[in-house]
Amino acid sequence: MAEPTPRRNEPRLRPAPLLFEPAEAASDPEHFFDLESIDDPRALLDRATELTLAFRAAADRAVEFQAMAAAQLADPRRFDRLTHADIAERANWTEDYAKKMVEFGRDLMRGGEGPGHADPV
Repeated sequence: MAEPTPRRNEPRLRPAPLLFEPAEAASDPEHFFDLESIDDPRALLDRATELTLAFRAAADRAVEFQAMAAAQLADPRRFDRLTHADIAERANWTEDYAKKMVEFGRDLMRGGEGPGHADPV
């Protein structure tokens, strides 16, 4: 089973594979990663939990990439740098959240979670 995103000096574990579904299964609104076909509630809980943790780990990782991209776009050394307002509009965030994400991304790119580090979410 996948585990939540590690913090500080913990190694990053890979989430459980999500396994892509065939197109005909994905088009069925009642179909979700074959969970509806699992009759045993223990097995259903195990697989649903595995998927939940995998999606959570994927979302955490995607937020880190968003933050790094925001920090790069706001870099004052770039001739085409974007303002916090521009980044917020592009990512569908508030300007305040964009500022926090830029700071978070800068911290990630420095390679640390030093004093004052705060996860933006």
